[in-house]
Amino acid sequence: MEIKREAFDMVFSSEGKLRTRLLLLSLLLHATWQAGSGQLRYSVPEEAKHGTFVGRIAQDLGLQLAELVPRLFRVAPRGGADLLEVNLQNGILFVNSRLDREELCGRSAECSVHLEVLVERPLQVFHVEVEVRDINDNAPAFPVKEQRLQISESRLPGSLFPLEGASDADVGSNSILTYKLSSSEYFALDVKTNRDDDAQIRLVLSKPLDREDTPEHNLLLVATDGGKPELTGTMQVRVTVLDVNDNAPSFEQPEYEVRILENSENGTSVIRLNASDPDEGANGEISYSFNSLVSPVVLAHFHIDPATGDVTVRGSLDFEHVNSYKIRIDATDKGHPPMAGHCTVLVKVLDTNDNVPEIVLTSLSLPVKEDAPLGTVIALISVSDRDSGPNGQVTCSLEPHVPFKLLSTYKNHYSLVLDSALDRESVSGYDVVVRARDAGSPPRWASASVRVEVADVNDNAPQFAQAEYTVFVKENNAPGCHIFTVSAQDADAQENARVWYSLVERRVGGRALSSYVSVHGESGRVYALQPLDHEELEVLRVEVSARDAGAPSLGSNVTLQVFVLDENDNAPWLLARGAGGPLGAAVAASELVPRSAGAGHVVTKVRAVDLDAGYNAWLWFELQAASAGGARCPFRVGLYTGEISTTRALDELDAARQQLVVLVRDHGEPALTATATVLVSLVDGGQAAPSWSRASVAASSSAGALGGASSLVDVNVYLVVAICAVSSLLVLTLVVWAAVRCSSGAASAEGACVSGPAAAAAAAALVCSSAVGSWSCSQRRRQRVCSGEGPPKADLMAFSPSLPHGPISTDNDNVSFK
Repeated sequence: MEIKREAFDMVFSSEGKLRTRLLLLSLLLHATWQAGSGQLRYSVPEEAKHGTFVGRIAQDLGLQLAELVPRLFRVAPRGGADLLEVNLQNGILFVNSRLDREELCGRSAECSVHLEVLVERPLQVFHVEVEVRDINDNAPAFPVKEQRLQISESRLPGSLFPLEGASDADVGSNSILTYKLSSSEYFALDVKTNRDDDAQIRLVLSKPLDREDTPEHNLLLVATDGGKPELTGTMQVRVTVLDVNDNAPSFEQPEYEVRILENSENGTSVIRLNASDPDEGANGEISYSFNSLVSPVVLAHFHIDPATGDVTVRGSLDFEHVNSYKIRIDATDKGHPPMAGHCTVLVKVLDTNDNVPEIVLTSLSLPVKEDAPLGTVIALISVSDRDSGPNGQVTCSLEPHVPFKLLSTYKNHYSLVLDSALDRESVSGYDVVVRARDAGSPPRWASASVRVEVADVNDNAPQFAQAEYTVFVKENNAPGCHIFTVSAQDADAQENARVWYSLVERRVGGRALSSYVSVHGESGRVYALQPLDHEELEVLRVEVSARDAGAPSLGSNVTLQVFVLDENDNAPWLLARGAGGPLGAAVAASELVPRSAGAGHVVTKVRAVDLDAGYNAWLWFELQAASAGGARCPFRVGLYTGEISTTRALDELDAARQQLVVLVRDHGEPALTATATVLVSLVDGGQAAPSWSRASVAASSSAGALGGASSLVDVNVYLVVAICAVSSLLVLTLVVWAAVRCSSGAASAEGACVSGPAAAAAAAALVCSSAVGSWSCSQRRRQRVCSGEGPPKADLMAFSPSLPHGPISTDNDNVSFK
């Protein structure tokens, strides 16, 4: 009001309009500065209930209610206690928990709760001060329930005896105490207040005491505070009346005040007291001591010499802990009974720079995401120093070489904000050191560190070491066996680095890939779900996907080329006469050979296939010794061709019927075998069918390879002609039968398909004959073995070509046993 009145007078002063305009401009600038400082002040009584209205903080700060949540409006109280809270729906500041002024501020005349209000986008910091008003919630309390006094009966009326006063934790008028003594004809109460507003309570002797009449007086001292309603406290005063020694020691003054530095050494003299006693002898000898009601804190820090009255420092003093001491000292004579004089020494402790600054870090958003924008608030920092004056003035700085900086928000308050971009894969965290230095002499400093962890974001996809792997697996593996393990690495962390593997589904030969293999999601182990068959599938391409658990998920793929290695799991299969003939591991056939046949005459050819591949499909033939007939056996079998031919010219000594057993063996480990039995009948030249030479056999084989089913029909016709030479009836029957079969074979496009094990064997392999043997070449797709002669026969038939002798040609795709 005084400032406004002076301004008003200045406006209407004799200086005129110019000074009026300058004054209005200065007032406008002052109001603008106060609004920009971001400070508010509210008031609330202590012990207010939860939800008590304090103020419309959002409205007073100029913030819209709709922007409180988007701008991350929050309150950061100093000290960490959530005494006050803000309702984000209406922007009202209310009491959140119990406010106890005495607990917050003790005996301080002013008590406030300081709040920091932060909003982002952009970052703003407002400082709010809420005054906690005192209420009369504490009754006066005496330090003891009973005080004992010993008073000599020789004491004169008007003598004063100090009493311990009460204290009230409240402040202001609530702490102003009035005292009242219970009714007594001997005593009255004297209360005086010194310049520190400290009441001195003394018991006044109203009339002489008579120990023989009343040896003890019981009084009640009542202390009443100035609150509304009034609260009271009581103390019992018990006075014991002593006899004789009628003069008590007395000090030069009732109260002394001294000052001492807090860093004073142990034993430093504080004050030397001097009391006098007019009595003589033992009644005048004085001993000094602390009053019995002196607090333990005083006894811990001070010592008094009983003989000299010298008060010295004991231990160490701390201005920040206790800055003043009130010491009551008694001077007691040695009379009977002894008498005591009293005085008070007020010791004020002076501050020195003995405290280092204190740093308080309040983390707001830790860890920090690596894609956090510049200016993101990481933590709030407040510094303080318990010293006073220049010793308590603190400056704050940040350790260099970190991507952060300090922004001052208020006196001794800073914000740690992001100053440059982060990359968790390069640096996963920073140890930020904050240093605080005071202005004392010599200065003291302190440091605090905070670990700023960089939180990962999913910015890296899992990576395989190779884009493709080659895997070799033996066929006939056990179902569920482990064939390979894929592994992908993700540079991210935690959930973003947790990789999950899955199979990229596709069709393989009409079947789903997942019916062949599976992938364990966590370990990446690849398992074969069923036995693999080299004859069915030589190479299996498997594509595995690796995806992380981030949001959004990232992934990559790897390809496995799984080669199925062949094992010798198929025995040789013998092919019967004709493409539609049966196959087996042991078959029989009969052949007619003219006795006029010379050396090298081809009797027949044993044809066999092996569904395996490579060395396991390399077949060789041998004539078993049991069927060779010793040295007279005129036949032999080609080691790798399977052709049965004569070793010499036949003669009359050779048996008319001979049984030849041919053993077919592959080169696998262990080797697998099959046997073919050929019954050779020696006939005269006119009865036997014309012989074929090696050249004719080669031509027939070549024609059969090129002509397919038609060449096989021609071979059957030659067979019918040879049989007709023996029996005309049989010839006629076979001619009719052959004509019917030829017509039905020509009508069908591909003929009948071999079924069962024989069909599977013929469909999965191709026989390749050469000078070094017969090889079984696996096919990637299943084929049908067809014959133009209708349904397959169940017997093994032998056929002797009647063409001229010549060299034997190789057959690449014959599938019959001739």
